[in-house]
Formats: sequence, structure tokens, C-alpha cells
Amino acid sequence: MLLLTLVLVVLDGAIANVALPSIAVSLRAEAGSTVWVVSAYQLAVLVAILPCGALGEIYGARRVFLIGVALFTAASAACAFAGDLPLLILARFAQGLGGGAIMALAMMNLRSAVPQHMLGPIIGINAMVIAISSAAGPGIAGAILSVTTWPWLFAVNIPLGAIVLLGGGLLGQIQSAKRKLNAKAMLANTLMFILFFCGADRIAIAPISGAVLIAASLACLFVLLRLERNSDAPIVPTDLLAAPAFRVAVIASIFCFCGQMLSYIALPFYLQHTLHMTPVLAGLYMVPWPAATAIIAPISGRLANRVKTAWLCAIGGALLALGLLVVGFIPPDPRGIAFLVGTVIAGLGFGLFQTPNNRILLLSAPKARSGAAGAMQGTARLLGQTLGGICMSIIFATLPLSSALEFAVVTAGGCAAIASLVSLSRARYEVVKQPGAT
Repeated sequence: MLLLTLVLVVLDGAIANVALPSIAVSLRAEAGSTVWVVSAYQLAVLVAILPCGALGEIYGARRVFLIGVALFTAASAACAFAGDLPLLILARFAQGLGGGAIMALAMMNLRSAVPQHMLGPIIGINAMVIAISSAAGPGIAGAILSVTTWPWLFAVNIPLGAIVLLGGGLLGQIQSAKRKLNAKAMLANTLMFILFFCGADRIAIAPISGAVLIAASLACLFVLLRLERNSDAPIVPTDLLAAPAFRVAVIASIFCFCGQMLSYIALPFYLQHTLHMTPVLAGLYMVPWPAATAIIAPISGRLANRVKTAWLCAIGGALLALGLLVVGFIPPDPRGIAFLVGTVIAGLGFGLFQTPNNRILLLSAPKARSGAAGAMQGTARLLGQTLGGICMSIIFATLPLSSALEFAVVTAGGCAAIASLVSLSRARYEVVKQPGAT
């Protein structure tokens, strides 16, 4: 059931991009304005994920998680029946708030539901499900749009959400923390991510105003940290970040997802503009990456019970870097053989990195702080992807397309290499817990 909710959230993010042209025609909206159908969702997730982790610890992970599922499901219905673009964007924002609760607390509920020695394989299965959902999203969207209209892309969430809500009683109760919610800190967190997201969105077209907004976001972060300097469980989990294993895993995750987003944006352009492929063929050539990730993810979950996660993450990051550098440096050929080899290597590296890195993020936090750990895991991913998008926008704005694509792929490989080196620094103080350990 927990995996089903993650499928809902991942699929919803993956299918929305495909629907934008249809939405623009149906709602008589400008193509540029429809981008906010995607952006509103991403912004809401960023705003909600850390506070929802705190809310889950205070009021109960099951309760807040199911509220998130209910909001996501209701907002999906609102999306399906939206009659104009502003209503659709508002509904997508509400969907993102629900998605933030789901992302933040899925891991906390998971940790209470399975024995600790099973967490490695279960997190591997979780990564596999996410990879498959991400890969299948565009295809599912295309199949739905080929037989019906775009509102059904959101309507399919309604029965799935209802199933999760009906089975919600199966989730275990987790003892809540006895502390008050800091409303000022919640407001500072909200402003921080709104300003950061808006600044990131403008940095390539209006560098000065974009930089000012990002600077204002950093000021909000400073205020947030000041407001919670005496808190035992802050919204931004500085208590967890003080632990080297957790801090290193967060930093490595940010760099890894920055490289992933850079490559996910650049590679389709590379296929269509450098190798002159059709959009359909380019889409097929993008499938081996998530397919390789789906294959290796559960294997790396089992390996994480026997091998230091620092080594697995370092090898995974190195493979991701190698695969991207193969694509970036080997001369292109019409059949794209080097591209396929490189992306398969990259996909294997990405899966080998993600599962043990997520495992150490979860297990290095006390059970009572699992909500904050899960929220920080999602925040690291979203922050890395946002930074990757910013880098790609700057690269596109400053370099000609032919040079920009090669530079972006090589830069993505550099980010992956940094993630590998950062992960390797954790090896000196990591202890391997054998299966059955508590």
C-alpha cells in the first residue's frame, strides 16, 4: 500500500509534462502558461515536505500520511474537473501539498512496518518501483491520451487513492512526539522555498532578479535556523545533519540528483539534435537508464546488508559518472550505440548509489526522527533536481546548442563523480550491520 502511494505521486509527476500541449488546446491557454501545471506541483512538494515530516512526528505518521493521500486524491478530482487553467494550477498545487506529505512520511511508516534487517531489500524494491513508474509514466500518458482526453490522466488517481485510504487502518500506529508546532518556522520554511523556486525559475532569463530572490531565500533559511536554534527537533533537521553519516548522505544525494536532472534534460536534446532521432525514437532510447536502475536497485538493497554503503555509493556514483562521460566524449554514431552503452552504465550506477544512500539516510536517524529523515531525503532529491535545472538553464543561455549539450552531460558526470567522492569519505566511520542485527 505504501508503494502504491509512491506510484501515485511519481506517475503524476511523470505524466503531467506529456499532457501540457493537450491542456493548452483544451483550455485555450498559452503554451508558456501551462508550464505552471508542472511547476505548481513541484513548488508545493518543496514547501510541504519538511513541515509534513515534523507534523508526522507530532501528530502521528499514519494520520498525516492519510491526510496527504486524501488531499492528493481530492485534488486529483479537482484537476480532472478543472474548467480553466487557474483552477487547474490551484488544484495541482493542492496535489503537491498532499504529495509532500506522502513523500515525507512513506519512509517513517515503512520503518515501523518492517524489521530493520529487511529495510535494505525493501528500500531496494521501493527504488525499483519508483524507477519503473518514472519510466512508464510518459508511455501511460500517451496511451491514455490516445483513447481519451487529458482529465483522465488525473482521474485515474481517484480509485487508487480510495484504495489506499480504505486500507489505511492497516498502517501501524507510531508514538507521536510531545512538542509544539513552531508556526513562525513553518512560515519561514514556506517563504524560503517559494523564493528559491521563483528565483531558480528566473535565473536564466533575468539573472539579477533571480539572484535577488535566491539571496532572499537564503535569508529566510538564516531566520529559520535562528528561530529553531534551541529546538530538539527542528523542521530543517540540523540535529540529524550534525551526524556525519546523515550529512554526507544528504550532500551526496544532492550532487547525484543534480547530475541526473542535468542529464535527463540534456540527453533528449542530444538524441534529437545531435543524432537526429524522432521524438518517439528518442523516448525509446531513454528507457534503458530507468530499466537498468530498476534491475540493480533491489540487488544493491541486499548488498547494503553485507557491504559498507559508502563503498556501494562510491562505486555507483563512479559508474554514473563513467556512463555520462562515455556519452559526452565518445563521438556520436547514427545508431547511438555509445549512447545506449553509456546510459545503461549510468542507470546501473544510479540504482547502485540510490538504494544504499537512502538506506543510510533512514537508518542513521533515530526512529522518533524518521519523519524528518524521510522529509530530508525528499528535499535533497528535489533540491538537487532544482539545481540541475538551474545549471541547465544557464548552460542553454550561455552556450550554442551543440556545445551546450556536451558540456551539460560532462558537467552531470562531474556532479556524479563528486557524489562518489563524498560518499567514499563516509567509509572510515561506517560499521556494517549484518542481516538480523537490530
